Amino acid sequence: MLNKEVYFMIHTLQRQGYSQREIERMTGISRKTISKYLNLSDFPEKKAYPVRFSKLDPFKDYLNKRITSALPYKIPATVLIREIKEMGYDGGITILKDYIQKVRPKPVEEELVRFETAPGHQMQIDFATVKSGNKKLHVFVAELAYCRRSYTEFITDEKVDTFVNCHIKAFNYFGGVPKEILYDNAKAVVIQRDFYGTGSHKFQDMFFDMCRHYGTIPRLCKPYRAKTKGKVERFINYMKHSFYYPEYTKLRMNGLIMDMDTANIRVTHWNEEIADQRIHGTTGKKPIDMFQEEKEHLMPLAAPYTGTYPARATTIAEEPEISLEVPEIDVQSSSLDMYDSLIPTGAL
Repeated sequence: MLNKEVYFMIHTLQRQGYSQREIERMTGISRKTISKYLNLSDFPEKKAYPVRFSKLDPFKDYLNKRITSALPYKIPATVLIREIKEMGYDGGITILKDYIQKVRPKPVEEELVRFETAPGHQMQIDFATVKSGNKKLHVFVAELAYCRRSYTEFITDEKVDTFVNCHIKAFNYFGGVPKEILYDNAKAVVIQRDFYGTGSHKFQDMFFDMCRHYGTIPRLCKPYRAKTKGKVERFINYMKHSFYYPEYTKLRMNGLIMDMDTANIRVTHWNEEIADQRIHGTTGKKPIDMFQEEKEHLMPLAAPYTGTYPARATTIAEEPEISLEVPEIDVQSSSLDMYDSLIPTGAL
């Protein structure tokens, strides 16, 4: 029986115009199975079965720490079983070897192959954090992989519902939806990798429902290969040095703080006047010019998403919130008009 993520992917690919034969080639799933699930109006939920207890369970926390702390060296199963037997383990070595194989990080591949995608096919999304006085601002960035045009939004948290709202704003900004979106392993996206088996993941309910609503497929970078989404990561670095650090330090020099509203007003102008108009180092063209071609290939916007699982939104960031109050420092409070007065005429 297929999991609901694969069920959703089959229906989404059909909505995108692919035939059953093409879906079979793309997914490796037989056409008989594809036809069966396309004829279902909803995903058939499996019955819940009691979780089986393993003799290894009481020792998994120790094994995880032991394997992680030993990196880049590998501790063989024969050594680990000797250690946990001293702690009371009375099971065999086979289940230990299977568990080690599952949790031990795979070697990082040195070679990085850059690849391009067709117009409208892929968007890459990532978070970043920047300093704002004594507090951090979070940054949501979505970049269309073909044209390199980006949507940037400063936010105060990285909760799932905030993450979903940023997607909706990005889709509206571009006027359409890509066929797939590439992410790293952020907690706002995925609850557990390989939950249903290798390459088949358990996604956050609210996030996954939003993807289903708009008809786009979420993809995850392979572990330890976050550079797979290098396009959006390079843009974040460019945005920080071309926009945020210059604006932030200019305000700080005058005793002011870059708050979220100010950052969003400024970055919108910077995106349109600077980032969209630059000659991209890889494509050799302006992102805004290439966007004119790509927007014709984006899927049309669905009706506004209202959210099926708002109560189940979970928080990514676990750091305690830091107060903006700075003792013994007189930080002026100013409107946007005062910020504007600090920028020389014609600088924007």
